[in-house]
Amino acid sequence: MLRRVVRQSKFRHVFGQAVRNDQCYDDIRVSRVTWDSSFCAVNPKFVAIIIDASGGGAFLVLPLHKTGRIDKVYPTVCGHTGPVLDIEWCPHNDQVIASGSEDSVKRKIISSPLSEPVVVLEGHSKRVGIVSWHPTARNVLLSAGCDNQIIIWNVGTGEAMINLEDMHPDVIFSVSWSRNGSLLCTACKDKKVRVIDPRKNKIVAEKDKAHEGARPMRAIFLADGNIFTTGFSRMSERQLALWKSDNMDEPICVQEMDSSNGVLLPFYDPDTNVVYLCGKGDSSIRYFEITDEAPYVHYLNTFSTKEPQRGMGYMPKRGLDVNKCEIARFYKLHERKCEPIIMTVPRKSDLFQDDLYPDTAGPDPALEAEEWFAGKNGSPILISLKDGYVSSKSRDLKVIKSNVLESKPAPKAESIMPVQKPTPPPPSAVSLYHIHSFMLLQQSL
Repeated sequence: MLRRVVRQSKFRHVFGQAVRNDQCYDDIRVSRVTWDSSFCAVNPKFVAIIIDASGGGAFLVLPLHKTGRIDKVYPTVCGHTGPVLDIEWCPHNDQVIASGSEDSVKRKIISSPLSEPVVVLEGHSKRVGIVSWHPTARNVLLSAGCDNQIIIWNVGTGEAMINLEDMHPDVIFSVSWSRNGSLLCTACKDKKVRVIDPRKNKIVAEKDKAHEGARPMRAIFLADGNIFTTGFSRMSERQLALWKSDNMDEPICVQEMDSSNGVLLPFYDPDTNVVYLCGKGDSSIRYFEITDEAPYVHYLNTFSTKEPQRGMGYMPKRGLDVNKCEIARFYKLHERKCEPIIMTVPRKSDLFQDDLYPDTAGPDPALEAEEWFAGKNGSPILISLKDGYVSSKSRDLKVIKSNVLESKPAPKAESIMPVQKPTPPPPSAVSLYHIHSFMLLQQSL
């Protein structure tokens, strides 16, 4: 008699649960822009959500504890003149966020308590659809636009240091840094996945027709240097695949999933090697464990709800509750609300589960921007989550060009009212905002 052997994994019983209604963020006009980004960015202090805004682009920044119904007059961040397409929190400063937008048409600016960015980075000739911070170097930011260019900035000086302008003949769907930030992998509309050494301005490896379908692909670096991709087959079935970054001739594995048409957004935990796939328009989150044993990408489970998702935010590991064995937390965007979803591993013991929580990347950068641009690499500086993460440092974004955060004190709420309309960022610019003074005003409302 043949007995089926079930693969052992501590993540096989990961349990997903949506929080109660009073712990959601309600009455939010989530953006309806047809762009395949996550529309949500989360860190241990704030959740930021791209919203619909008449007259320009805007996003909402909420302290994590401010759940419930969000007032219609709640302050928004709106310095762009076109719809915001992507936002990302700085991994080394929880109060700094970067945003990229269409900005292709001049529109009326909405008055807001935080509509003037700290830094405006000009360089793209068309809309900016991707912004991504370097994982280990301070003040290094990447932007990718519909002008098919990738620009890497030194935010501290406001300068464009690297311009990768001749590598992609069409729209760039995704960009991902390697673990130490020495390489990039990109997915492009020409159906190629490329591995790029940005400081040498060189394509290290590439794969044509990584997924043969016409719908958008995604590609991310894994901790071991391999590349995980999602895309569509020639028959429009959704696929996932695993590749060696130094030899992309043949995939390590390819798996077909279903025939839905939503783009699969991958969220990766390098500590546990678990990938979570969230399809735009889907009502589920599927998760897989990646190992060095066949079939290499192992299906774990699916968390499903009734409502489709418009976007998704993913909490960094240091923002999780280790006492509840929480290994991931998502912020699912509905049409009018944001719903946190908690992923836990059931354990009976109240002790710290060190097998679930290996040391994880902390907020301290391994390098300064100048060191990375000069050719130096640094792995993430790891921290223990045994006693829960507590920030011990006050981090400022140092901008040499305008020096606004170093010399300018946080404005008092009374001095901000009424708000004057600032000069908007120029078309196709990346904007950075410091959230501290914004939060001071919110608390006074």
